Amino acid sequence: MILRLGAAQMFIADSMAVNEATILRLAGEAAGRGVELLVFPEMGLTGYNPAALGRPGFKEELEGALARIARRAVDLGVGLIVGRAEFAGERLFNAASVFLPDGSVHTYRKIYLTDAEARYFTPGTGHLVFNYKGSKFGVIICRDQNYPELARQIAAEGARALFILSAHYYQPGEARWKLPKNRALPIARAVENHCYVLLANAVGSHIGMVSLGNSLIADPEGSLVVMADEASETLLTCDLPGDNIHQAR
Repeated sequence: MILRLGAAQMFIADSMAVNEATILRLAGEAAGRGVELLVFPEMGLTGYNPAALGRPGFKEELEGALARIARRAVDLGVGLIVGRAEFAGERLFNAASVFLPDGSVHTYRKIYLTDAEARYFTPGTGHLVFNYKGSKFGVIICRDQNYPELARQIAAEGARALFILSAHYYQPGEARWKLPKNRALPIARAVENHCYVLLANAVGSHIGMVSLGNSLIADPEGSLVVMADEASETLLTCDLPGDNIHQAR
């Protein structure tokens, strides 16, 4: 069975309400293009602003937004992988929640935090592989892709595609010179594990820095199926074929 997958490159705002509206809109556009499983950027719902994450009422607003996104997944019949902050008691995680059309939800917590993130977030401790429409898929977040063993473990459990949520925010000069590395890593993970890799990156300015997009989809041979530009909101798609990936691995 052919399954259409998608990666959304989006602008992340300081306002969670704005981000939610963008996610819901792009989910609708993806459904109209036949996408059945769609990934958004890292922290795409909540944004990265520590002051916003800690303000009164934020947790309650987040719960409401997550409930509406979950309903959207059910109504559209599209799986949505959304980056967001997750509160667990006194701990805060950089997380990705997978909302499936049957109403089930899976959540992955980023394991390999940057030094700046470690000031606010607790690292996750386990990987995620989930089943959807007869296939298995894995989810990792940004810097996790620097560590090949994590993707290898996910592929060993039968994942046919790996979704990477990213938010490559840097100062402008650093954003430019890191572009080749940030393109190469997802392609390397695709080749090593002979699976599709879909990278959804943020684009534009946020928290005083810039992300140059370049979201991409790589096939199991490491070829670029499609790549976004440096400045635009973009919806990338690819068709995941039958079981030949398992046979070739």
